[in-house]
Amino acid sequence: MDQFTLNLLFVGASFALYIGIAIWARAGSTSEFYAAGRGVHPVTNGMATAADWMSAASFISMAGLIAFTGYDNSSFLMGWTGGYVLLALLLAPYLRKFGKFTVSEFIGDRFYSSTARMVAVICLLVASITYVIGQMQGVGIAFGRFLEIDAFWGLLIGACVVFAYAVFGGMKGVTYTQVAQYCVLITAYTIPAVFISLQLTGNPIPALGLFGSTESGEPLLAKLNQIVTDLGFAEYTAAHGSTINMVLFTLSLMIGTAGLPHVIMRFFTVPRVSDARWSAGWTLVFIALLYLTAPAVGAMARLNISELMWPNGTDGEAVSVEQIESDPEYAWMATWQKTGLLGWEDKNGDGKIQYYNDANADLQAKAAENGWEGNELTNFNRDILVLANPEIASLPGWVIGLVAAGGLAAALSTAAGLLLAISSAVSHDLLKGQLTPNMSEKSELLAARISMAAAIVVAVLLGLNPPGFAAQTVALAFGLAAASIFPALMMGIFSTRINNVGAVAGMLAGLVVTLLYIFLHKGWFFIPDTNTFTDADPLLGPIKSTSFGAIGAAVNFAVAYVVSGMTKETPQEIKDLVESVRIPRGAGVAVEGH
Repeated sequence: MDQFTLNLLFVGASFALYIGIAIWARAGSTSEFYAAGRGVHPVTNGMATAADWMSAASFISMAGLIAFTGYDNSSFLMGWTGGYVLLALLLAPYLRKFGKFTVSEFIGDRFYSSTARMVAVICLLVASITYVIGQMQGVGIAFGRFLEIDAFWGLLIGACVVFAYAVFGGMKGVTYTQVAQYCVLITAYTIPAVFISLQLTGNPIPALGLFGSTESGEPLLAKLNQIVTDLGFAEYTAAHGSTINMVLFTLSLMIGTAGLPHVIMRFFTVPRVSDARWSAGWTLVFIALLYLTAPAVGAMARLNISELMWPNGTDGEAVSVEQIESDPEYAWMATWQKTGLLGWEDKNGDGKIQYYNDANADLQAKAAENGWEGNELTNFNRDILVLANPEIASLPGWVIGLVAAGGLAAALSTAAGLLLAISSAVSHDLLKGQLTPNMSEKSELLAARISMAAAIVVAVLLGLNPPGFAAQTVALAFGLAAASIFPALMMGIFSTRINNVGAVAGMLAGLVVTLLYIFLHKGWFFIPDTNTFTDADPLLGPIKSTSFGAIGAAVNFAVAYVVSGMTKETPQEIKDLVESVRIPRGAGVAVEGH
C-alpha cells in the first residue's frame, strides 16, 4: 500500500471517529453547549484539557523551534507547564465555585459592570483569534503534506472539518472528541520518538536517549554541538540570547497560560469545586507525556537533518542534487517541496546543496574558497519538522500515517476549544448579556453556532498570512492574555480593593500597551507582504514582542490599583462575594450562579 493511501486511511478513520463522537454528544441546551452540562469526570476533563492545550504549537511547532535554536527555546516548555501550576493553585477552583459559563461573565459580575464584561470580551477575542491563527496554520501544514496539496487547500479542508464537529457538538461534543484526539496525538508523537531514539542511542525512552550516546560512543548532545558549530551555527546546548528576555518570555507564557479563556472554560465543566483542582493535576500528567519527549524529538531531528545534508561529515561534501532526486532516503524532500514549505536551489551549479550558516564570519572565507554562493537550502519551515521526522528517519509508512493523524488532532482540538470560547463570548456575553437579554435558549444556541462559523471564516483568512511560525503566533496570543485577562482574574479573586473602574482601566492599559509594542515593532503583520516577524531588533532593549506580555501584565496591575485608589470603593456586597469565592469548599456540588 502506498504512503498516500496509508495517510488517507489514518486521517480518514480519525476524522470519522471525531465526527461520530460529536453527533453522539450533540449539545441540546446552552448548558451542554457552554459547559457540557457540568458532568465531566476530572480524569476525562484532564485528558480533554490536555488535548485542548497541546495545540499545533506543542505538537507541530515546538520541537522545530527547539531543534533550530536549542537551549533558549526550552523556555516554551517551562512557561507552558508552569502556567498550569498557577492555574491549578490560583484560578481553577475559585472560578468553578463562582459557577458561571465564561471568563467574561465572571469579570462582569465580580466588577459589577457591564463595561468590564465587554472589555473582557474584547480582550478574549483579541487573544483567542490570534491563538487560533496558529492552529489553522498547523492544520494547513499537516493537510498540505499528507494530502500532497498546497497548504492553502489544506487550511480550507481543515476549516470544514472543525465546522462539522465543533459547531454542532458544542462543549459537550468537543470534550469527548478531545479525549479521542488526545489518545491519537500522544500515540502519534511518542511512537516515532521511540523509534528514532532506538535508532540513534539504543534507548527506547526518548527523554533518556537525549542524554545517551550514539553508536560511535559519543554523547548525542556533544555530537550535535560539534556538527552545528562546524556549520557555523551557535552551540546547541548553550544560551545564546538575553537572560532578561528569556525570564520575561517564560513568565509571559506562564501567566498567559493561566489567563487563556478556552483553557479556563474547561474547568467549568466538572461537577464540583474540588474536581477543578484535580482536573488541573491530571492535565499536567497528560501534558508531561509529550513535553518530556519534545526536547529529544527536536535534538534528534536536528542531528538527522544535519547528517543528511552532509552525509560524509562537514569535512566531506554536501548532498548532491542527483542524490536528492534518486535516493529513497531523500524522497521526503521532494514530497514536502510540493507544499511550498521546503525548497532548495543549486546556486553555484556544482551539483551539491550546501547547507550552512552563510552569515557566519568564519564560514564566509570557506564559502568563497569553495565557490559557494550562500545557503542553498533556501526554505525550511520549522513547523514541518515533527511531521517530517518519521520520513527523515526512514520509519515505516504506518508511522508516517499515524503522525499525520496526530498532527491534525493536535491542531483541530485546540482550534475547536478556541472557537468555542469565541462563540461563547459573542453569544452569551455580548448578545445574551448585553444586547438582547431576553433572548430564548434556542435563539442563544443558534447565535452561538453562527458566531462560531463566522469565527472559523475569520481564522482561515488570517491563517493564510500568519505573523510567524505556529509557536511564535501562539506566543503572541499568550502575551495578550497575560497582559489583559490574567491580572483581572487574579485581582478579582484575591483583592477586594479593585473596583470596576480600576479593572476596566487595567485591562485596557495592559491590552493596548502590548498591542502597540507588537505592532510598532512588527508592522501590520496580517497584511500580505508585510509579514516581518523576526524579533531581531526589539524596541525596548532585549525585550522581544513575544516576551512583552509580562510587562503588559505589570502595567495592568499598576493601573488597576492606582485608578481604584482614586475612585469609589468597592461595594460591601461585592467584597462579601469575593470572600466567599476564596473559600473553595470541595465537599459539595457548587451552586449555579454563586
